[in-house]
Amino acid sequence: MDNLELKKYPLGEFQIPEEISDPDIDECIKTLQNFPAKLENLIGNWTDEQLDTQYREGGWKVRQLVNHLSDSHMMSYIRFKLALTENNPAVKTYDEAHWAELQDSFSIGIDPALTILKGLHERWVYELKALTNREFDSTFYHPEQNRNISLRESLVFYAWHCDHHFAHIENLKKEKGW
Repeated sequence: MDNLELKKYPLGEFQIPEEISDPDIDECIKTLQNFPAKLENLIGNWTDEQLDTQYREGGWKVRQLVNHLSDSHMMSYIRFKLALTENNPAVKTYDEAHWAELQDSFSIGIDPALTILKGLHERWVYELKALTNREFDSTFYHPEQNRNISLRESLVFYAWHCDHHFAHIENLKKEKGW
């Protein structure tokens, strides 16, 4: 893997596990639970100049990345709720790259996104802890991927998503000596 690929996928690309056990689910829930505070501890006191630094060449600014996390996790939470209340609903997709170019991602401070992540993750984790194994097997249909995705798989992906983007920011911090 070359340096650009390593910066793009510091933890490697997401791989769907063959099996997702109850302990795996518990670890993923802990990741979601701890993520907002962990992220805020990493970047909560960064300057605008630091937040406007790209985490890699051709990548988003840290500010955009934080706002992307807020957008993406809101979408996931809604997809979870749809899957729990409907029979395999088709979910709405969105163009995350275009969303990241909108002013509320590109130039606003990160406090609103951090606040959203904190409240959203608190609600998400609360619901996740109440789910049964049968409910974790609920699915939604993802039109871009042309397949059904279980909540179990989606949870594993979003735990990876937290760690993946955290690694982007943490690696930038190390690289810059911040």
